[in-house]
Amino acid sequence: MIIFVQFAIGLIFGLGLIVSGMSNPAKVLNFLDVGAIPAGTWDASLAVVMAGAVAVTFVGFRHVLSFARPFLAERFYVPTRNDIDPRIVIGPAIFGIGWGLAGFCPGPVLTALGFGSASAFIFVAAMCAGMMLARFIARLPSSTRAVTPAHPLET
Repeated sequence: MIIFVQFAIGLIFGLGLIVSGMSNPAKVLNFLDVGAIPAGTWDASLAVVMAGAVAVTFVGFRHVLSFARPFLAERFYVPTRNDIDPRIVIGPAIFGIGWGLAGFCPGPVLTALGFGSASAFIFVAAMCAGMMLARFIARLPSSTRAVTPAHPLET
């Protein structure tokens, strides 16, 4: 049953990405090209999509976290740490650089795979390689790496 619920949620999310144009890297790159504002090619629609996502998340999290437990799980998996470590700075910086260079982020790129986009396949391959490298680095002994600790859900 849970797999069907997850599939339906993913399908709705993917359709939203397609309808909003977020699976099109050109749209994302036009949003990030703020230098094009005087030329008229800047696309502000991503800001509207992001604002909608933030509003839904803000309301949704407040409502859902008031429940004793989730409908389809035993407990909520909510981060317990609130300090800022190198991982919380470096990870988003790498994400932002990749997003700015390619115009893809993980959700929309998976949607774009359905269109057979060569750039989407290259991005996914690079994304998977980066995830494998991050896991490899996280498993190194702490004396040989600068970033600590492993992901809290993996311990």
